[in-house]
Amino acid sequence: MTDTQMLITALTVFVLAIFIGYEVITKVPPTLHTPLMSGSNAISGIVIVGALLVAGQAEGLTGQILGAIAVGLAMINVIGGFMVTDRMLKMFKRSGDK
Repeated sequence: MTDTQMLITALTVFVLAIFIGYEVITKVPPTLHTPLMSGSNAISGIVIVGALLVAGQAEGLTGQILGAIAVGLAMINVIGGFMVTDRMLKMFKRSGDK
């Protein structure tokens, strides 16, 4: 497989993942949103591990910088997901609950 074919294949998978992700997320009812957020946070944690592995094995400064950016963005995603999940769970608590 040539570099051009690999790039086209990677871009095709990326575009399809965006489309399928959008279609799946828009079909989720509000009652299932909080459990799905928790599951996606777990998946994002796995992405952080993968980004760390890639950043650690990268050769050259460009690969290391891109790996560090990937780690940072994945961590922002996890933290933001947990903040949103926590805020949504607080909406279901009664006023007397702590």
